[in-house]
Amino acid sequence: MASADRGRGAGAPSAAVLPGAEPFVLGADGPVGVLLVHGFTGTPQSLRLWGDYLAAAGLTVRCPLLPGHGTRWQDMARTGWRDWYGAVDEAFGDLRARCGQVFVMGLSMGGTLALRLTEERGAEVAGAVTVNPSLGTDRRVARLAPLIARVRPSVPGIASDIKAAGAREVGYDRVPVRAFVSLMELWKVTLPDLPRIVSPVLTFRSVIDHVVEPSSGRLLLAGMTSAPVTERLLADSYHVATLDNDRQAIFEGSLEFVRAHCAAPAPGAAAASGAADVDV
Repeated sequence: MASADRGRGAGAPSAAVLPGAEPFVLGADGPVGVLLVHGFTGTPQSLRLWGDYLAAAGLTVRCPLLPGHGTRWQDMARTGWRDWYGAVDEAFGDLRARCGQVFVMGLSMGGTLALRLTEERGAEVAGAVTVNPSLGTDRRVARLAPLIARVRPSVPGIASDIKAAGAREVGYDRVPVRAFVSLMELWKVTLPDLPRIVSPVLTFRSVIDHVVEPSSGRLLLAGMTSAPVTERLLADSYHVATLDNDRQAIFEGSLEFVRAHCAAPAPGAAAASGAADVDV
């Protein structure tokens, strides 16, 4: 997908991908696929355990590395939401060509992109699962971001908001302000189009989240007027809940969601971490 943001710094060299930040494809091509989408300044590493769980249950799983992510924050400063969405849409199209049904699931901005994809692709998306998706912010300073971007290229990072001891997210330690401005543009196009969603949505929200405020959850529930939406609260996790204490609830809940909304049976497989075989 073409993007005005893509022209910034075009041709500038990118750094090597950070260890653990690589995209992944799991499972053989089967009838049911899942597209996982990581968050803002994050990487597929934050979703790898989730992907392993779903693949062990017999699903075909793909998680791309979004443009500008997984290298250095300066690379991300040259990208914008159209680049990130374009990569998600392309990955969905590839997975859709391989699988009869495809679900999309995402963390943080990945959840926002999953919602946007579900708005744009309609019934092609079998269902969406989001974990702490962002649809806005209550922080007043965010309004000044376009001005701040002119004089300050980056601010302290948001990675590893995790309650569990010893858990770490592979992500940037700085947030490129211009990329954050583009994220706000993504909010502006996604929020008013929520009524376009016709596929079921399951959303998980951490009770304590130091990155995304509860208002995003309220906006999602209020905007979903054309399809069923279910919210489940996570009492023992912070923002990166897929690596936190409640991760098993997310893994199991998302698999149950696939079972409930899948039209064709997926192949059975010995599931990891106590998961049952897929029988949908």
